[in-house]
Amino acid sequence: RSALRGEISTWPGFAEGAWWVQDASAAVPARLLNVKPGESALDLCAAPGGKTLQLAAAGASVVAVDRSAPRLVRVAENLARMGLTAETATDDAGSWPDPRTFDAVLLDAPCSATGTYRRNPDVLWAAKPGDVAALAGVQSRLLDSAARRVKPGGRLVYCVCSLEPEEGESQTAGFLARNPDFALAPMTAGEGGAPEASLRPDGTLRILPHHLVGGTDGFFVARYTRQA
Repeated sequence: RSALRGEISTWPGFAEGAWWVQDASAAVPARLLNVKPGESALDLCAAPGGKTLQLAAAGASVVAVDRSAPRLVRVAENLARMGLTAETATDDAGSWPDPRTFDAVLLDAPCSATGTYRRNPDVLWAAKPGDVAALAGVQSRLLDSAARRVKPGGRLVYCVCSLEPEEGESQTAGFLARNPDFALAPMTAGEGGAPEASLRPDGTLRILPHHLVGGTDGFFVARYTRQA
């Protein structure tokens, strides 16, 4: 964490590609994929690209998919600044027609973003009662699409910056019921840099803002492996 203030692009090392910006919680999911150099990785709903950068920096061959072309421009700019490479594709993560499968797939799904209220308090004012149910349907569709893109023996990480169980814990139960060839791959305490207090009994993560001194975004994270 930095005590610097002002325009980020003027901070030392930014232009030279020495670092990029991520919330502490947002940096956890990509680490949990444990990608190795030479493995293939797919980042769905990738923009603004912090997780894409993590996967590329770990040596994976990365494809980043997002339906927003302007937001993918930012991903490409950050990759260039960091001296990293990744393939980008503008498409809906749920209907992307590419038939390839990958060793590791990351889905940071659209969500209510209630876990970010400590730095985006307007989230709590803008949310509507029906938003969570509508978004849960989108998340289920994207999860099933992500599952089809995982190689046998591959890994899938699902995450949302939401505090709502319908977007987190309930998604895990529904996903496993619909996809019997996947199994939960439990995390261990502190794995991926997550606060130890965030580990749930089933091995998923429920990161709460107070789990890190100074605050952090609220996240739910689950990891799965494909058995066949």
